Amino acid sequence: MKKLILVRHGESEWNKLNLFTGWTDVDLTEFGRQEAYEAGKLLKKEGYKPEMCYTSYLKRAVRTLNQVLEAMDMDYLPVEKSWRLNEKSYGAIQGLNKADTAKKYGDDQVLLWRRSFDVQPPALDLHDERSPRMDPRYKEIPDNEIPLTESLKDTIARLMPYYKGVILPSFKEYDTVLVVAHGNSLRGIVKELRGMTNEEIIKFNIPTAVPYIFEFNDHMELEKEFFLGDQEEIRKKMESVANQAKKK
Repeated sequence: MKKLILVRHGESEWNKLNLFTGWTDVDLTEFGRQEAYEAGKLLKKEGYKPEMCYTSYLKRAVRTLNQVLEAMDMDYLPVEKSWRLNEKSYGAIQGLNKADTAKKYGDDQVLLWRRSFDVQPPALDLHDERSPRMDPRYKEIPDNEIPLTESLKDTIARLMPYYKGVILPSFKEYDTVLVVAHGNSLRGIVKELRGMTNEEIIKFNIPTAVPYIFEFNDHMELEKEFFLGDQEEIRKKMESVANQAKKK
């Protein structure tokens, strides 16, 4: 049996402030570090033994992975980082408060920017200080591929070649693979694996630092998927994610 473990990063400083984050490189809160560590303890307790890890270029995902591996006593595992696992770019609304933005533009518009399949938020200028073009870690990305805003459709389009070309083939060598990334990049993988519609994925919320397990047979056919942990607590965390952008 093959196993894919997906983990969304722990609570970040901007999650706590309810700000649109996107490609902005913010750190974990102390609570975020703790919930990531607890996720690792749970994986270890339940007997999961990843052999290969993937994460994004953003420190909230990298440090979540570090905490998970530390809790599992598996700091030695190989890790590959890719910008293609980064969060969806929220463009010009990065740094804005979600609830305040909903007050200004309405819940429906903000929901479209956050969760619709093909509606992009307003774009950044290429040379805006928030643009990835201004960050040396993205110097290898051509100007015409730099995400200045993205819909979920766009995020999946730049993610899936990496997922299909790198992550999936790694199962030829490994039985268990761990991917630590972001709400929307992971949502793209989930949509692909579960065959979800555009409408279904809009409503699907991935809680922070909760291991999401996918089990496959030897032909890489999905047999089972589930969140690991207390199901009532997971439900509450999913509801919390869904309510972040509602005006108050």
